[in-house]
Amino acid sequence: MKITIAHNRSKVEVIQTIDRSFDEMSRPNAGIPVQLAVKSKNWQGSVLNFELSAKMAMLSTPITGTVEVTDTDVIINADLGMLNRFVSDETAAEMFGKRFKGLLN
Repeated sequence: MKITIAHNRSKVEVIQTIDRSFDEMSRPNAGIPVQLAVKSKNWQGSVLNFELSAKMAMLSTPITGTVEVTDTDVIINADLGMLNRFVSDETAAEMFGKRFKGLLN
């Protein structure tokens, strides 16, 4: 799954916002139908490498990927693992895209 979202903030501000958002994702009822737990997150410059555990009903699967912050865009690349069997890339992109757009605008 790949999502590109335009922003008009400084890179530092966007990175801080994304970092806080990952912390909030683990909270119950974070506005998404899948329960997420952050397993790891590591910033290397303006690129975040992450691993999440996604739980939906009885299914639990890892989600891995990157979030790259440029001067004008946030580019999210994620492998949804087995979750892709139940949620299409389009649905996942819409779900995560809405969340990130809300944070950036």
